[in-house]
Amino acid sequence: MNNKKYFFGWGNIKKVITEIIRIYSNKRSFFSKKRIESGIAFIIAQWGMIFYLLKKYPDLTMVDISMWAAIEFGISGYIIHQIQKEKKSDTNSEENN
Repeated sequence: MNNKKYFFGWGNIKKVITEIIRIYSNKRSFFSKKRIESGIAFIIAQWGMIFYLLKKYPDLTMVDISMWAAIEFGISGYIIHQIQKEKKSDTNSEENN
């Protein structure tokens, strides 16, 4: 019998489910609750803004598109800045231990 190992096999699916459950428990998890929740919120906001852009495209002026792009880049920059700040504080706390 040929036992092939697949990436999306039952063992890996169980491991992902277990790690997702650990996010909301007191146990340590491979995933970060804060990053998952902020990622989901960012994706929902992106789709909302894209939907708005597609629906209002014929009526938009260059100023409206520029404002939309500025908001997009502002949010993206803020999220990247927060992630980098968190990485630096995590690195500093690990070095102090």
